[in-house]
Amino acid sequence: MFDGNWRAAVNRGLDPVGAVLCRTGVSADAVTAFGIVMAGVAAAVIASGRLIYGLVFLILTGLPDALDGPIAKASGTSSVRGAFFDSVSDRVCDALLFGGVAWYLGANEPGHVFMLPVALMAVAMLVSYQRAKAESLGFDAKGGLMERAERFIVLGAGLAFSFILIPVLWAMLVLTAATALHRFVKVWRQAGDLSPP
Repeated sequence: MFDGNWRAAVNRGLDPVGAVLCRTGVSADAVTAFGIVMAGVAAAVIASGRLIYGLVFLILTGLPDALDGPIAKASGTSSVRGAFFDSVSDRVCDALLFGGVAWYLGANEPGHVFMLPVALMAVAMLVSYQRAKAESLGFDAKGGLMERAERFIVLGAGLAFSFILIPVLWAMLVLTAATALHRFVKVWRQAGDLSPP
């Protein structure tokens, strides 16, 4: 949803910031790597139960993800390798963050509720895989109610107000699964249009 409606506008707003950072000598790859480090710190802080601090590091994970593209554009270093690194780092960050939440729930909640963020991570990975595979086949698989940006925002709300964390995770799981279904149907129809009569 974010990609389709606001991504271009946000990128235009961040382009001047990327240009400033570029002039300081910061590379897009270094910013992407910094995001992975922040995700690891966020995961450890969340796992320890300090959710508000976890929210701070979640934000510090998201900022590099938003800035590495504008920096690459400003420096003229946009490349397939950089795009690959950015995509892989997104998956690593997601795994770290959901792993931290699972650890926290396992230590603080009864039963098997710690599996909720694990299930969410699996479905989120499916959403990302669908887009990557579809694009490799020449199809468009963007869109859906719960893409990565939305997951960051909603998870942040759950960390800020811990009493709603579990309901927030359930809502994320349902909406992410709906996004996966939406993308599957979208690509299925595109592929069907190319099938022989």
